[in-house]
Amino acid sequence: MPEAEPEATEPQAPTSEGTNTAIQAPTAVSDVKDLGVRKSGRVWKAQKTPLRIRAVGLSKRDTAWERKRREQLALKAFKEKARELKEEKEAERKRVIEARKAHKLAKEEKERYELLAKKMHAKKVERLRKREKRNKLLKER
Repeated sequence: MPEAEPEATEPQAPTSEGTNTAIQAPTAVSDVKDLGVRKSGRVWKAQKTPLRIRAVGLSKRDTAWERKRREQLALKAFKEKARELKEEKEAERKRVIEARKAHKLAKEEKERYELLAKKMHAKKVERLRKREKRNKLLKER
């Protein structure tokens, strides 16, 4: 018959009393409260705890006034931006109108001088143009 091999036991350390006792390392399973096997069988899922508002803290919750104030500030910023965009659009529109008006006046003046050039001598038309330009500058002051 073959001899039975002795069973392997955990190493034993001597104690102060001189007797040997087995050293056991704490296991992860024994440290955690054993809740048993879940009904769904999903043991790999993390166990969740119910949300408690008091644990989150009162300072993190918004009061109705804080929420209203934030909304008011956002609305005010939106209106300010809309007003700025409207002003820019209006300024651009006025600039285009002024440019058209100036172009139209220059064109009319050129046509008028061309008609005068047909009737008068060229030098006389040039003197008239200079005089009108000088009077226009004086009037604008």
